[in-house]
Amino acid sequence: QLQASGGGLVQAEGSLRLSCAASGRILSGYVMGWFRQAPGKQRELVAGITSSGDIKYADSVEDRFTISRNNAKNTVYLQMNSLKPEDTAVYYCAAARINRVVVSSRLYEYWGQGTQVTVSS
Repeated sequence: QLQASGGGLVQAEGSLRLSCAASGRILSGYVMGWFRQAPGKQRELVAGITSSGDIKYADSVEDRFTISRNNAKNTVYLQMNSLKPEDTAVYYCAAARINRVVVSSRLYEYWGQGTQVTVSS
């Protein structure tokens, strides 16, 4: 029900755009989040957006990443600029039927399969 794509290998300071295609009933009214998990680390929220467009970013990506959603296309995007090696991780999109962005991954009901982002120095 969630299909993430757009990962890849990029050099530091490069850009990537991730996409998450959702089934219609999931995107409408759901908070959509992008999480990432690096080897040996916990899964963390990178960015989230409510159905009304309220957005929250992790401090580490503020001013570099931009989350957006296109409800007509049932798709959420994560534009990642000025990438750093520490951004290397598997990125997941997730959906939660709540009314604000929360950082706890346990509250997100639906998950995409993950897409690998690797940033070389």
